Amino acid sequence: MSNPNVTEYPAIHVPDKSILYLDGVSVSFDGFKAINNLSLYINKNELRCIIGPNGAGKTTMMDIITGKTRPDEGRVIFGDMTDLTSISEAEIANLGIGRKFQKPTVFENHTVYDNLKLALEGHRKVFENLFFRLSGQDDERINNVLETVALQEYVRRDAGELSHGQKQWLEIGMLLVQNPKLLLVDEPVAGMTRQETEHTSELLTRLAERHSVVVVEHDMEFVRSLATRVTVLHQGSVLAEGSMESIQSNPKVVEVYLGE
Repeated sequence: MSNPNVTEYPAIHVPDKSILYLDGVSVSFDGFKAINNLSLYINKNELRCIIGPNGAGKTTMMDIITGKTRPDEGRVIFGDMTDLTSISEAEIANLGIGRKFQKPTVFENHTVYDNLKLALEGHRKVFENLFFRLSGQDDERINNVLETVALQEYVRRDAGELSHGQKQWLEIGMLLVQNPKLLLVDEPVAGMTRQETEHTSELLTRLAERHSVVVVEHDMEFVRSLATRVTVLHQGSVLAEGSMESIQSNPKVVEVYLGE
């Protein structure tokens, strides 16, 4: 006999190439439906941009994926059919989902190298272990990440001395040393110089060769530079999806967002 207090969902077919699948997700806050029957999927090794007006549900969507917010309805399927709505934030992070917020949160009084060391798997509670000798494999991983985010020259410099853009790259590096399968990146180029923005575009494009990357962004020039699939959210649902060219010519998107 079924439990009337438990929502029973029918079996779903998750697309073969997908790493993340949101299935009929909804959540309300004080009567306001922030996410409204949202369904979308992200493929393995895909770079996807999420755009939309303020209040469209972009941040709430990422909160749901990372377990910060629990949906009222729907499922969030990750990897090998794990429903993220049924596990904790820590368990979700350990599955290989990393999130970078808009404002960088690096340890400014520690060196670039020590920031990466602190972020390593198995060393998350390591303020007391900053002088712990890493294995050769860990050290190699940090050096590879330093090269990826172009911070080799700053390895012994305190993070607080870095430019805004470099701090953003360092925080991305702090996620990379944890070997994530999926990266959620919130407005990565806000406040960056043109040169930093161009480097960030190249960086995220390269990361998608080994990781799935979801970017929430308002800078349409930056989104265009990524030359990737774009999803437009509006009132908590998918309004349109496709190339940037098709999105820009979509009358509904122009009306609710690009025409602002």
